[in-house]
Amino acid sequence: MSRPADSKRGFTAVLAAGGTGGHMFPAQALARVLLERDAKVILITDKRGGGFGPDLPQVETWRVSAAGVAGGDIFSKAMGALRLGWGVLQARSILKRLDPDAVVGFGGYASVPTVFAAGRLGTRVVLHEQNAVVGRANRLLAAKAETICTSFATVEGLRDSEREKVTVTGNPVRSAIAQLGRQPYSVPGPGDEVRLLVVGGSQGARVFNEVLPYALCRLPEAIKARLKVAQQVRGNDTGHVAKVYDDCGVSAALQPFFDDMPERLKKAHLLICRAGASTIAELAAAGRPAILVPYPFAADDHQTGNAQALAEAGGGWLLPQSGLTPESLAERLTRLIEDAGALAHAAGCARAFAEENAAERLADVVLSRRRSNGDAPREEAAA
Repeated sequence: MSRPADSKRGFTAVLAAGGTGGHMFPAQALARVLLERDAKVILITDKRGGGFGPDLPQVETWRVSAAGVAGGDIFSKAMGALRLGWGVLQARSILKRLDPDAVVGFGGYASVPTVFAAGRLGTRVVLHEQNAVVGRANRLLAAKAETICTSFATVEGLRDSEREKVTVTGNPVRSAIAQLGRQPYSVPGPGDEVRLLVVGGSQGARVFNEVLPYALCRLPEAIKARLKVAQQVRGNDTGHVAKVYDDCGVSAALQPFFDDMPERLKKAHLLICRAGASTIAELAAAGRPAILVPYPFAADDHQTGNAQALAEAGGGWLLPQSGLTPESLAERLTRLIEDAGALAHAAGCARAFAEENAAERLADVVLSRRRSNGDAPREEAAA
């Protein structure tokens, strides 16, 4: 099915993604760049996938059956395998109809049927891996990929033969967040407000609700008076968390979800957060320091790998959940807030860790087959 690109026909890219924002955000960022370069973009997701929404109405969306097969009892695994097999047949039919130039998989089990079917049909496959430890879906599909684009310079989980396919593009982030890194980090001076942003990822982080309020209550009064907290609180904990903050005199705004993250990041001096791939990429792009508490039950402990990469670059501080206590967190926060230079240094290191223009670089890889068949890159065409 693979064939030379036809410049009259244009370039068609199928993006295979679904599940959490960690998979969908980079797919959406790539879609924007490909559309700007006059490519046709189609999304194939699973039955639960909401697509890219009204922001990208020109992206046609198809849905196929998908399911994970890891974990659970024998019956669950068998049902998952059946749904996955049906999804492969659906994806094969869709791809034969669309006849794309490339299929780009973003990991997660929602991508498996489409990428697997593409490999069987001989369609060019590009994978994007967001984490420092390659996810199970991409490990399964790596043999079918022509190129594996990574977010980190070093990734674990690939065979030696697959490492030869790797190119580092970075992890695409939303344009509004990418723009924050072009503005200088606002270092809090003595007596200035210190704005702390606490987010728990797509599923929230109940441990933050249980530990953070009591940690902040242990801070010196002079620091509490300067502190402005914005915290993601999900579930039924809001009333309890609010009362603890009120009782100890900490100013806190609590919400179940922040739909204005670019503005929140812009104002933040320090974050406490998980270490998902999108979180790390956005911290780096914005140039914001963070205390990173990896989700300990993430598949293959990939969040610890992500956090270690940023911490080793100087852009944050890794604090395992097993060591997250009110005492340890209060001590860490006191040191950081009293040393604005440490915050500024970490902000600069986080910014230096960012892979610039990740979406554009990923698009270059996806479109490279067209260029190798006679289309010059934009820079050459403009010369």
